[in-house]
Amino acid sequence: MRSLRGGLNEALLSLFLTAALLPLAGDVHAERIKDIATVEGVRSNQLIGYGLVVGLSGTGDQTTQAPFTAQSLRSMMSQFGITLPPNQTLQLRNVAAVSVHADLPPFAKPGQTIDVTVSSIGNAKSLRGGTLLMTPLRGADGNIYAIAQGNLVVGGLDAGGRDGSRITINIPSAGRIPNGATVEREVGTGFASGESLILNLHRPDFTTAHRMARAINETLGEGTARPLDAASVRVSAPLDAGQRVSFLALLEGIEITPDEAAARVIVNSRTGTVVIGKNVRLMPAAISHGNLIVTIRENPQVSQPGALAHGRTVVSQESELEITQDGKRMFLFDPGVSLDSLVRAVNEVGAAPGDLVAILEGLRSAGALRAELVII
Repeated sequence: MRSLRGGLNEALLSLFLTAALLPLAGDVHAERIKDIATVEGVRSNQLIGYGLVVGLSGTGDQTTQAPFTAQSLRSMMSQFGITLPPNQTLQLRNVAAVSVHADLPPFAKPGQTIDVTVSSIGNAKSLRGGTLLMTPLRGADGNIYAIAQGNLVVGGLDAGGRDGSRITINIPSAGRIPNGATVEREVGTGFASGESLILNLHRPDFTTAHRMARAINETLGEGTARPLDAASVRVSAPLDAGQRVSFLALLEGIEITPDEAAARVIVNSRTGTVVIGKNVRLMPAAISHGNLIVTIRENPQVSQPGALAHGRTVVSQESELEITQDGKRMFLFDPGVSLDSLVRAVNEVGAAPGDLVAILEGLRSAGALRAELVII
């Protein structure tokens, strides 16, 4: 059994070296598996912590409005053997309570450093010039995985005058500490366990999963990969961890051509942005789109009595109401009209993005839009 496994490992290593020397020839639209899929279990983990930023120049929390800052400071001082009077009100404008969060990348080892983001959770005006005190970062399981501490880099600016005038640039109440946390605990990924690896597509698609499995089998041999569903492909992998790394490096370099996305029209109702996919088609339809323009003019009329009359000057309003409609031409769509024809026809009638949304909704209601209309 050991000799058979050793022969398999030697064959995989030889195949890897041979494939690495072959020229990569394929479609110009082909993409690497590395760019469209990830390995199951190889992922980052979110960390969060609560701490204090000190050394601020009078821009920290107002403890009367953020009592948790004073409470945190009392708790920290007690750990150093300093007891503050319980009834004393702390007015420390150089301290701010903050939340600290970071992403722990896969395979991060104890002793390595990661970046952290610090955000004010009180009413601090700015964290510029502050220093984060030692803050433990915990995962979703409650365990401590990193310790953060260091000087903040704040890109925002906040300044004000005594008369109440104030200017703010960007966001001064948040900052980052490059390499500000030291990893204390490693998170297992399960990468080296089992007899296979599972590749998960970023965008699930049955055709793309089929093409991925076929490309892997053409490179490494029939039966190496098997699609599980629209998002996952199972690939047999060597048991040795070192050879598994080389094997995955070969997999990541295999190029495939992903299938085209489904026909969709994306409409952002807040900004008026409309994105139309390549495969959008239209059935026969005639469209006429026009705008009503309502104009209201107010003309004040002054009525002034004569010199000997006993009256008073009266100002009355005379309104003029006018309604006009822009003359827009009607255009006809033939069967199977493509994106280019749709955009050109809409531009000919001078429709704005908001008008285009109304046209698309009308086409969808009429059953002439052969695409999914997504409103975000």
